[in-house]
Amino acid sequence: MNPQAPDRRATGCGLLAILLWASLALLTTLTAGLPPFQVLATGFGVAGLLGLAHAATRGRAGWRALRQPPAALALTTTALFGYHALYFIALKRAPALEANLLNYLWPLLIVLFAGFLPGVRVRGGQWLGTLLGLAAAVVLVTRGSAVSIRADYLPGYAAALGAAVIWAAYSVLNRRHADVPSAAIALPCVLVAVLGAAAHAAFETTVQPEPGQWLALLGMGVGPVGAAFLLWDIGTKRGDIALLGSLSYLAPLLSTLLLVIAGQAQPHASQAIAIALLLLGAWLSVRKPAH
Repeated sequence: MNPQAPDRRATGCGLLAILLWASLALLTTLTAGLPPFQVLATGFGVAGLLGLAHAATRGRAGWRALRQPPAALALTTTALFGYHALYFIALKRAPALEANLLNYLWPLLIVLFAGFLPGVRVRGGQWLGTLLGLAAAVVLVTRGSAVSIRADYLPGYAAALGAAVIWAAYSVLNRRHADVPSAAIALPCVLVAVLGAAAHAAFETTVQPEPGQWLALLGMGVGPVGAAFLLWDIGTKRGDIALLGSLSYLAPLLSTLLLVIAGQAQPHASQAIAIALLLLGAWLSVRKPAH
């Protein structure tokens, strides 16, 4: 891959993906009572079918856009399914607080891994902004309470950390496949839906969604699971990957604020502290150094 300057529009696409992911927690609360892998299979099924439908409207050009090297298909499918599967396991094997904190290491890991890409230079402001974002996530998740590490939760901790590593590695390695059209992500979404359905059949009991839950699942497939992964693909392939890593901490903050606005979570002073830390971190991340 030849080093090239990041595309601003691609970076903007990545930022839009982050903003869409902020709606995932709220939509997930609306699917309460549905098994996790059933939700995963349905959400990615909707995304995959929408991608295939879009390809069909473009005729031969649309179907050609789905073609990709086996390595690219394997990377995306493994990352999308592996991340979500490990995250679900983490929430089952460890307390949600500690699991989410370890999972929120993925933006920091993206910035760390990005430094190894040819032609990518991580600025000091981006490092500091990312660390402030991590601090904001810690404040947001813990609300100032203590975090206890227990040996019996180690499998859950390992799964949460594994999910973070997988997503960060995918976001950086995806740049190696910049020549693959982003529309090709429809095929991995279909495969993830199939894998999710298999895991659901093996480990869960099907629950018939209510009308409101169907709407939430459709919203997932269109937004934070569908369009978001397409936009993230564009951003990681051609955008400023280090900046996107720094700004990714917007997702947990905006997610919490949406839950508060929707009445699904209570406002807390820690949220104001997290906002201040994140705004400062975002400013440092996007600020160009003086020459």
